[in-house]
Parts: sequence; structure tokens; C-alpha cells
Amino acid sequence: MRREGSAGAQHDRPQEPLRTEFEFELPRGFVDEAGTVHRSGAMRLATARDELLPLRDIRVRENPAYLSVVLLGRVITRLGTLPSVHDGTVENMFASDLAFLQDFYRQINAEGHTRAAVACPHCEQSFEVELAGSRLGES
Repeated sequence: MRREGSAGAQHDRPQEPLRTEFEFELPRGFVDEAGTVHRSGAMRLATARDELLPLRDIRVRENPAYLSVVLLGRVITRLGTLPSVHDGTVENMFASDLAFLQDFYRQINAEGHTRAAVACPHCEQSFEVELAGSRLGES
């Protein structure tokens, strides 16, 4: 006996491809040697290898807080017009941008989406905001 709306019906719909890269907009932006500010970028989903290899890095062993710098340097695929992004790039970012990227990483890897539940500080109304590709203050 088969019911309508059961698991069999789900196979009839085309499955969406897995999204592995997510756009972001840094709150301040990375300033390169020429003074150019880079704000728009993309981050890919992390693999187990991305999370394991930095643990062998001597900088991480000496200072565990450095883990996020090395990890973000591996998963950020694009930042403005920079030819490449690496841990040295992340190391020279403003603290507010580093905090944003750490949260963004957590959102796309641990929770599987880039929406965050927030509450209005004035009326306490709960709602969701989209973190990917938006600037602070925009909805």
C-alpha cells in the first residue's frame, strides 16, 4: 500500500545539485599592498582534509588560535581581484572580517545554510537574515 506524498514521490522531483561554494561580502574588506580594498569573495565547503591538515602545522601547534587562520586560508576560493588567497592573506585581515569569516565558515559547514536566527533588540521580534553575499545593515 503506497500513500501519496510518501518517500516514493520524492524521487519524482529532480534533485537540486549540492551547493559547495558560497558568496560573501566582508564588513570592512582586505586592503592589499596597493591600497585596493577587496570585499566580495567566495568560500567553499570544507573537507575532512581541510580540517585535519592544519593540525600538523607548527604555527597551530604552538598557538591553537592560529587554526582558524590556516583553515580559512584553505577554503576561501576568491577575494576581490586577488590572484590567490592563503593563510598570509587571512592573517592580515581586520579582526572584524576574521570574526565574520569564522562565523560564515561555521554557518555553511556546521549548519548547512547561510541564514542566522536573530531578534530585534527593540521589539524582540525573531526573524532570519541571510549572511551570504549581503552587507551589514542590508536585508
